[in-house]
Amino acid sequence: MGTRLIHKGQKGFSLIELVIVIAIVGFVTGGLTMTIMQVFNMDARTRNDMTAVYQVRQAGKLVSQDVLQSQGVNASGGSGFPLTLTWTDEGGAGDSHTVIYTLSGSRLHRGESVNGGNQTVTVVAEHIDPDPIDTYCAWDGEVLTFMVTATVGEQSETRIYQIKPRPGS
Repeated sequence: MGTRLIHKGQKGFSLIELVIVIAIVGFVTGGLTMTIMQVFNMDARTRNDMTAVYQVRQAGKLVSQDVLQSQGVNASGGSGFPLTLTWTDEGGAGDSHTVIYTLSGSRLHRGESVNGGNQTVTVVAEHIDPDPIDTYCAWDGEVLTFMVTATVGEQSETRIYQIKPRPGS
């Protein structure tokens, strides 16, 4: 003789009660979905920003290293590209280096030849803005000003480097 769970006259939930419960569950689910989507979007923006910062730093680091070694600087063209740097190693070997930076599309390339040999070309940075207003080299006879902008997605990073070559350039 079990107890009856449903008593006479009890009919269950009304339609209004069910609609209210479904609406509350929908609001909670919608709120959670929006929060998760914001986290994913923020992660993508952060990743794009970090990529842009890395590309600008990489370009600035390599150009700065080469300019600091150089004894000859030639920034030609409207944007200063191609940027040609030359130097001769001091000390034992006395190798002659020619480094040429070119901007092709959204990539900054570095070509190097030693003692007039074959040129080795590498990609220095990607996502570089090719607009001469945003990325350029300017040589005033003493200091090279190198401005570089990288744009990844909607995130953008710009830095200006002012580099003075070693004496004798």
